[in-house]
This record gives sequence, C-alpha cells and structure tokens, in this order.
Amino acid sequence: MADRDVINALALEPPPAISPPTRVAIVYHSGYGHTGRQAEAIKTGVEEIGGVKALLLTEAEAQQRWDDLNTAHAIIFGAPTYVGAASASFKAFQEASSNAVMARGYLWKDKIAAGFTNSGTQSGDKLSTLIQLVLFAAQHGMHWVGLDLPPANCSSSGSDDDLNRLGFWLGAGAQSNTDEGPDLAPPKSDLATARYLGRRVAKTTLQLVRGRDAMDARASSCGIQP
Repeated sequence: MADRDVINALALEPPPAISPPTRVAIVYHSGYGHTGRQAEAIKTGVEEIGGVKALLLTEAEAQQRWDDLNTAHAIIFGAPTYVGAASASFKAFQEASSNAVMARGYLWKDKIAAGFTNSGTQSGDKLSTLIQLVLFAAQHGMHWVGLDLPPANCSSSGSDDDLNRLGFWLGAGAQSNTDEGPDLAPPKSDLATARYLGRRVAKTTLQLVRGRDAMDARASSCGIQP
C-alpha cells in the first residue's frame, strides 16, 4: 500500500473514543462555614485524580439538582454534628431523597459513598453522625468507603499536625474551636485529612467505573447481555 493510501485509510478511521469523566458529587450542610471548609478540601482531593470531576453542592442546592446526583458515580455526604447528630438541614435532605431517589427505583444503588463531619470538640459524638451517614448510604444500596489512615496523635511522638489526628475510620472527622471562624478552623491537619478522603474516594470510584466498563465490554464481546 502506498504512503498516500495509508494516510487516506487513517483519515477514514474514527477517532479513539474519549471516556467521559468519572463524576463525584459532594453534598454538605455547613451552619457556620467550618464544614464547608472540609467540603472544599474534599473537592480539591477528588480533582487531584486524573479523569475525575467533582460537583460541590449544599444540601439546599442538591434538592434542586437530583438528576446531577443520580448521574454521579459517587456521592460524599457531609454535615456538622449538632447535639450528637447530623444537622436538621442535612437530615431534611436525607428525608427528601426518599421520594426523589428511592421511590423512583433506588437510583443511587451501587454508587460509591463516603462521609465527613465537624464539631466544636475533639469527640463531640461525631461517630454518631458518621454512623447515620453510613446507614443512609446503606438504605440507598451504596458502597461505603472509609479512611485507611492509621490513628494519629495517640503516642508521645504524635502531633495535632498529623493526618487523622482524631482517629476516625468511617469517614473524615474535623474539630473547629468554637471561638474561631472558618478562616482559622478546622486546622490544616483536618483539612488535609478531608483532602485525603477525597483522593481515596476518587481513586476507588475510578477503579469501580473502569472495572464495570471492562466487564460490560467483555460480556458484549461474548454476546452476553451485561
């Protein structure tokens, strides 16, 4: 085949398919801005992973954009811990999802989920909020991703500057001094932990999406309905 024929043949070939970005939504409520700082740090972490895009929504915005959540591959939920539980505003979003998502056929089934929370004290019963978020995701049929970081600041060589200084595994916990605004709190280590969770969720979601695509392609090549 002449060089010109090769060039013409290549020109007729369709361009390689470009995979759409993997989408991670972050839905949060922030009463005073501190949990919002966590959410922004998570968004930064998500977008550090190539091929993944983040969508940051408050709980009020999310209730106007159900379709965006339904088409996301993962959803990370966040709320401040008030009196040992997620804030009422976030709870309203959770309850609204019953009719908007569950009643329409469990539209979040098999998506990746994760969570984060903030309170004014180092404990603040934040675990209660994270457990609520896990149960919420489970009722939607989602796959939960926690932290894989060892606990920090639990020995004489530990420091408040360490990742996961508060020692949570279900999700990212943060503590904000009650006399400091979101310009100062949560501290850098808690924001870095949130950023780490964003990266972890993005990588896990990318693996899941690519694995599903590979399985569907293999099934299709074998004449099997995926």
